[in-house]
Amino acid sequence: MMDKTFEPAAVEARISKAWEDANAFAAGRGAAPGAEPYCIVIPPPNVTGSLHMGHALNNTLQDALCRFERMRGKDVLWQPGTDHAGIATQMVVERRLAAENKTDRRTMGREAFLAEVWKWKEESGGTIVNQLKRLGASCDWSRERFTMDEGLSQAVLKVFVGLHKQGLIYRAKRLVNWDPKFQTAISDLEVIQVEKTGSFKWQRGGEDEFDAAKLDKVLSKDPNGHLYYFNYPLEGAIYDADDASTFITVATTRPETMLGDTGVAVHPENETLGHLIGRNVVLPLVGRVIPIFGDDYADPEKGTGAVKITPAHDFNDFEVGKRHGLQVINILDAEAKIDLFGDPEFIFWGLKGDAISRMPLPKGEADSYWQGEVLSHLSKHGHDMLAETVRTFNQLNRFAARSLLVAKMAAEGYLAKIEPHAHTVPHGDRSDVVIEPWLTFQWYVDAKPLAQRAIKAVKDGQTKFTPESWSKTFFDWMENIEPWCVSRQLWWGHQIPIWYGPRLDPERGPMYPLTRVEDLKTFAVESEADAIREAEAFYGEPIEIVGNLRQAIDAAKRDNTKLYIFRDEDVLDTWFSSALWPFSTLGWPDETAELKRYYPTATLVTAFDIIFFWVARMMMMGLNFMDEVPFKDVYIHAIVRDEKGAKMSKSKGNVIDPLTLIDQYGADALRFTLAAMAAQGRDIKLSTARVEGYRNFATKIWNAARFAEMNGCARVAGFDPAQVKLPLNRWILSEAATAAEGIAAGIPSFKFNEAAGAAYRFVWNQFCDWYLELAKPVLQGEGVDPAEKAETQATVAHVIDLICQLLHPFMPFLTEELWAQKAGEGAPRTLTEGDDALVCLTRWPDLSALKDAAAEAEIGFVVDLISDIRSVRSEVNVPAGTQAPLVLVNASAATRATIESWRPMIERLARISEIAFEAASPPQSAQIIVRGEVAALPLAGIIDLEVERTRLTKEMAKLDQDIAVVDKKLGNPDFMARAPDEIVEENRERKAAAQARKIKIAEALARLS
Repeated sequence: MMDKTFEPAAVEARISKAWEDANAFAAGRGAAPGAEPYCIVIPPPNVTGSLHMGHALNNTLQDALCRFERMRGKDVLWQPGTDHAGIATQMVVERRLAAENKTDRRTMGREAFLAEVWKWKEESGGTIVNQLKRLGASCDWSRERFTMDEGLSQAVLKVFVGLHKQGLIYRAKRLVNWDPKFQTAISDLEVIQVEKTGSFKWQRGGEDEFDAAKLDKVLSKDPNGHLYYFNYPLEGAIYDADDASTFITVATTRPETMLGDTGVAVHPENETLGHLIGRNVVLPLVGRVIPIFGDDYADPEKGTGAVKITPAHDFNDFEVGKRHGLQVINILDAEAKIDLFGDPEFIFWGLKGDAISRMPLPKGEADSYWQGEVLSHLSKHGHDMLAETVRTFNQLNRFAARSLLVAKMAAEGYLAKIEPHAHTVPHGDRSDVVIEPWLTFQWYVDAKPLAQRAIKAVKDGQTKFTPESWSKTFFDWMENIEPWCVSRQLWWGHQIPIWYGPRLDPERGPMYPLTRVEDLKTFAVESEADAIREAEAFYGEPIEIVGNLRQAIDAAKRDNTKLYIFRDEDVLDTWFSSALWPFSTLGWPDETAELKRYYPTATLVTAFDIIFFWVARMMMMGLNFMDEVPFKDVYIHAIVRDEKGAKMSKSKGNVIDPLTLIDQYGADALRFTLAAMAAQGRDIKLSTARVEGYRNFATKIWNAARFAEMNGCARVAGFDPAQVKLPLNRWILSEAATAAEGIAAGIPSFKFNEAAGAAYRFVWNQFCDWYLELAKPVLQGEGVDPAEKAETQATVAHVIDLICQLLHPFMPFLTEELWAQKAGEGAPRTLTEGDDALVCLTRWPDLSALKDAAAEAEIGFVVDLISDIRSVRSEVNVPAGTQAPLVLVNASAATRATIESWRPMIERLARISEIAFEAASPPQSAQIIVRGEVAALPLAGIIDLEVERTRLTKEMAKLDQDIAVVDKKLGNPDFMARAPDEIVEENRERKAAAQARKIKIAEALARLS
């Protein structure tokens, strides 16, 4: 006896265990002989992660594909795994160490810290995997991989060394996104833009004097959100703040970076400032002479028309600087403090004569004593201003320097004005600190040659994007690809397999430069043993491994009988290991059976924001190392937003937790909601009400199965659905065939919403609402033909089994539970293929032989007639309990026969008092066209038609007004520019709803005319 209600919480864990015990999702499980392979690699979630709505959508769609293809008999492998998530994991462990009052990682040392990370991973790293299992993900969990496991680590080393040998990996000094808190380079994907607007306003010549303390107070709360205007004196002119011919004005949101300025750009066609191109300015507070030059980058319509260029601290400025050969001067250290000794060019550039030739040099590493000597030397040789600036700003926090520098510029008369300014400021997504463009040595992949093959593969159709429009995004990124920074200044990750040894001086032999690692000899090899072997072969001397350059120098001083090499301390970007995911997870670099069988994989399901960061890089690496594309199809799914269309974010408080929804409504309800709303190219507006609605869908199915049980509907030995006689039974089997066809067309073409819609319409509308209702007289009536009742009972049982199969890709827990519940009802299942113990291992049903046009014409007409009568009654306000007559006008013989067969049912379900056949519609009738037949509802005496026409006409006029209001908003450029995307979309939807309602009213008015 089935339970009264379906309780997901009581079922899901049990079903999961049944799948696990049966090893149901093992690679190839249930595959037909000679089956085609079908492989999906899961986008590896961060090992630190917790299931969010993006994961829920992504994995629901992958699971629907895998369950469907498994049921179709393919050799399916859904390859699971997690990403080691360098920064995120290191941050989590460092926080844990702090909470446990343990020492920090730098005091602890690299080896001990990494042991703590692995310990955390073993204890807590499986959270996201268990949450994916709760969602119902049918991965082959026995094959779970981790980007830091032994096999994948070996693949990473082999790829790095291979690219190095190909000349595609190199070390260079370039600008990167630098996180001063974690002190590492980060990718663009790890940077979030935060809008800032300040409040301080001041202008030279205004009523108020400049108040440095007031500005400092404002900036101490938030250092961003202002635009500062500085006057840079022209070389050769006597600066006068009241004489514009003696200076050029620049504007900046980051005043402290002016210390690194090496040029000023003006648009060549700037009518106001163009005459200054070719002249120089003297940089205030520093004295550096820098050029004014022409470049299109300077927009005459923005700011002052002149742009200060700081190549070392702005990505755009860096490119401008390269075009014009500007000096690149770094003024920040790794913590984003002002470091005016870190780059010798800050002090030395532009010095002449004794000021430079007699400059004190450091004896060993630069120290405070040497720095003091330098400042005294500068003052001695007439560079007091430069010395004072160094004394004032060196080692200041960047934001403290910002406030102080503006105050100094004001005091010297160079500050023109300050105004609040709305602009976005880059922040680290995990550190939440302002990111600095910072000039530093990093390892890079020369991605351009690799990108060419990937571009060609997509153009040739070897890999196809769905929706196809995303291929344009792919091409745009790939055709403008920049070198890929792959090094990170972390400890958790794949340590770069580069060892450094002393360079060989032709006269002095092996030498260790004091600070410049880039001058050392490098060995790119896969292991420490290989490094020692290659180094000994190169130097011809014994080799010992040490930790870093400083240790190598100290060791060489203590014992010069051998040479010392050390490994690069940086690790690789996590995207580097993820780029190998499609083949490394299958066993590469070993030639495994799985690699041969499943590569290239069939499908990748992912989000648009990592097309470049992940998809493109997998394409490049797969083609370079496997000589084949890594996947044939790439499906880019939409974003899950809140019900109003706003992007979910913690700051907005609109995040919907999928685990909470699973707890409340069950995994199946959430999965079906996401699938049903996953239209290609359209973001999902998720509301709890939608999930609740699909929970009700699950309840409806359960109740239908209970109804079947209570009415003796069970499998019958030898039942052949192709031989049923009753039109009603033939109809529901035909509709099942149509639904199966729609689902089977929708899932593999990534039209998940259409597939889910086909399943929903069949199960809820046709089976539950219509078939069971129309079958009640046969199942429950008296004096029914026993053969007809038996056939109907067997058909109901058979269709419930079909529903379990057809719905399984979307609602695996409910369908598996129903399959098990129904296993003992009636005759044993006798499937010709697959394993009937679990519905997930059964074969997808081929129902094409059950299509029945005659049954569909008969029952479909009855269903449509009743539905249309109900709609008309509602549209024209016929009271719910009132019965009305129905007239069929000039009905065909077939229609007459159908009406007579189903007269009692039509009268009961449509609230019809009597049915007549006439040659013309009676007066004051509402006309209905049903499959070409004319039906009329005589409404005289039931409603006042004139009153109803007036009501509908007024509603039509109100809708016209509403549409006009929305059109005015959508046609207003200011509204379109300022309104959030979700508000614009809400207005568009309001208009669409009003237009749809107008069509309905027009139809109702036409019926009443």
